[in-house]
Amino acid sequence: MNTLRQFETLIINDYEADISPFAAHVHTYYELIYIYKGSGVHFLNDNNISYKSGDLFLISPEDRHHFEVKQTTRFVVIKFTDSYFKEAALDIFPETIMRLKFLKEVKLEFKTPHKSLLQNTIRNIVAYKESENLATSPYIYLQLLSVFGLIKEVILKYNDIGSSGVPDKEGLISFIHQHIYDPKKYQVKNIAKHFNISATYFGDYFKRNFNVSYRYYINQYRTTLIKKRIEGGKVSMKQIAEEFGFNDESHLSNYFKKRHQLRPSVYRKKNI
Repeated sequence: MNTLRQFETLIINDYEADISPFAAHVHTYYELIYIYKGSGVHFLNDNNISYKSGDLFLISPEDRHHFEVKQTTRFVVIKFTDSYFKEAALDIFPETIMRLKFLKEVKLEFKTPHKSLLQNTIRNIVAYKESENLATSPYIYLQLLSVFGLIKEVILKYNDIGSSGVPDKEGLISFIHQHIYDPKKYQVKNIAKHFNISATYFGDYFKRNFNVSYRYYINQYRTTLIKKRIEGGKVSMKQIAEEFGFNDESHLSNYFKKRHQLRPSVYRKKNI
C-alpha cells in the first residue's frame, strides 16, 4: 500500500480479480466489501461464506479474512478508520453495526428495494473515488451513512412483529443468531417478551413454523458454531466456553459430548 494512503481516514478501491487478490490477513481498518460481480468463497475468521454479485461483507479490526475467487470478481472495498464517523451525532453507529457477531456468521439479505438502492449507492461512491477531497467530502460521508442506513433497516426489519401479531420468521431467526452468544437473551421467557407474545405459546409457534423444537434448533445452531471454532484451531476451549456463555470448559465439554459423543478436545484432534 502507498505509505501516504495508509494514514488516510477513508480509502475506496475498485478492482477485478481472477484469483485470490490477497492472502489471509488482519488489518487496522474497518472495511465494507461489496461484490459487484462474480462468485466464490469468503473466509472470514472461522467461517466460510459463499458470495455472489450483490453481496456485502462487513470487516472490523482484528477480523481475519481472504477470498477464494471462483468466477472473475469485481470487488468494491471501502476502508475507513475509527475517526471517520466520530464527529457525527447519529442513532446509526457504524462501528457498533460492524462488530455485531451475528453478521459474521451469515450474509445480510437485501431484498427489493434495498438491493437496488445498495447497488446504486455503491455505484455513486465508486464514481467519486478519485476525488482529491475524498476523506472530507460531505457527499461521500452521506453516501456511506446511506449504506449503514440500509443495513440498519434490514436488521430492524428482521426484528419486526408480523401483522398477525406473531414474530416474522426471518426476524425471529435473525434475533436468535444475533444473540446466540448470550444464553439469557434467547431464553424462552426473554425472547417471547422481546416479540411481545406468550411464553407458553412460543414453543408451539416455533415447532409449527420450523418443524423442530426451539430447544433442538438452539442446540443445533450453537453446536454448529462451536464446531467451527474448534475446527479453526485458533481459539482455546476456555475462550470458546466464555464466548458461548458456558460456566467453564467442563460445562462446554459435557454439552458437546452429549451431542457428539466426543469431548471437544478429541473432536479437535480428529478435525485439524
